[in-house]
Amino acid sequence: MTIDTKLSPLYTDMYQITMGQAYFMNNRHEKRACFDYFFRKIPYGGGYVVFAGLGDLIKIISELQFDDDDIYFLRQNGFHNSFLEYLKGFSFRGDISGMKEGEIVFPNEPILRVEGNMLEVQLIETLLLNMLNFQSLIATKASRIRLSAGERQLSDFGLRRAQGTGGIQASRASIIGGFDSTSNVYAAMRNGVPASGTMAHSFIESYEDELAAFRSYASVFPDNCILLLDTYSTLKSGLPNAIKVAKELEAKGYRLKGVRLDSGDLAYISKRVRSALDRAGLEYVKIVVSNQLDEYVIKSLVEQGAPVDIFGVGTSMIIGRPDGAIDGVYKLSAFDGEPKLKISENIQKTTMPGRKKVLRYLNSENYFYADCIASFDEIRPGRMIHPFQKEKSLDLGDNSFEDLFTDHLREGRMLYKPSGPFEIRERVYRRLEQLPVEHKRFDFPHIYKVGLSEELVKLRDGMVQKLQEYL
Repeated sequence: MTIDTKLSPLYTDMYQITMGQAYFMNNRHEKRACFDYFFRKIPYGGGYVVFAGLGDLIKIISELQFDDDDIYFLRQNGFHNSFLEYLKGFSFRGDISGMKEGEIVFPNEPILRVEGNMLEVQLIETLLLNMLNFQSLIATKASRIRLSAGERQLSDFGLRRAQGTGGIQASRASIIGGFDSTSNVYAAMRNGVPASGTMAHSFIESYEDELAAFRSYASVFPDNCILLLDTYSTLKSGLPNAIKVAKELEAKGYRLKGVRLDSGDLAYISKRVRSALDRAGLEYVKIVVSNQLDEYVIKSLVEQGAPVDIFGVGTSMIIGRPDGAIDGVYKLSAFDGEPKLKISENIQKTTMPGRKKVLRYLNSENYFYADCIASFDEIRPGRMIHPFQKEKSLDLGDNSFEDLFTDHLREGRMLYKPSGPFEIRERVYRRLEQLPVEHKRFDFPHIYKVGLSEELVKLRDGMVQKLQEYL
């Protein structure tokens, strides 16, 4: 069993299994239920989220089974024998519908709809939130970095700072969000993406001098050599030694691929390095920079005209700094054929009942105009209402629209077409081109309009009123 292609159903919180036994012992486990996955707040103070993690999630869910070790552990923890016998034959036979991976999504709108018997749809909650929240967080961060970098190459350098093996999923998500390669060799193999890397200071320090280290490395990788310049002094030592080795490679019919800067004033130093390389006739040598980069540092470097070809981004991207999490939730919206909701003193935490879908309206120039959350059977709402401020509404007019929901699993059978991260990345790029620029600003982005159909508002308000009368 590998950590990323097959997981035990025990990859969950204990209360999912205790509730499962309670449903089973009370003969409620086979009743049909529907859950929605959505989030309430965009991370990084941004204007959008890139939906990621679906490919991994669907594959794992389609393979979930309790093995002998799982059953033994649950028996040791006091679970009932009849429930354990039921779990021995468990597999997910429900339905999962929703948005495609790589879609641009917004707060409070359902992203996935999960339907099946109550036990199976409850059991996968933690797994679903774990996979989708994390990868969407990282893909969104990577997308913001891509917006800053423009056409320059981006490489994920983050594995050593990742949360354990989460670095595998994070590397995948970084490509979806806009990166070009990863230093994570396993993730590169698993996802079919380029692996990239240079050298560490320790390699240079292990030699008698820097020039000897450069020559040694270049002799082994003459056609793929990137030299790290700042072990001792970037401008006084590293740069002149790199130029010397580059000329020696030229004499042998090779070309130095690049040099890497990992400290200091990167804008100033990169300009000095580029100038020296060009004077030496080494215009083809790329400049790679790293060291605590994020979308803001990269934006500043670009604005200063730093001649950087490749950005190596580590900690900030791989852990989703500064937010560290998306507040995605998984809420019951129907049970045994009846719509359900959770009410709260905070209206923003009152959930939306029933089976739903999301319709995205487009303006005459094919830009995103608004997303309308509608009941499943609605055809074309002509007006939508603010989710929490009923006095605000929007006429959807004659704008064209798309139904964003598609089937991913049907009765446990996979309908999801596996896509590589670069293919999903292209969807991200296409959709971001349709997102008006004011929603892509880093500072004070315009809030994208997400609303409810009049029919859905009527259903929600009627249910809330009945519950309040009961209380």
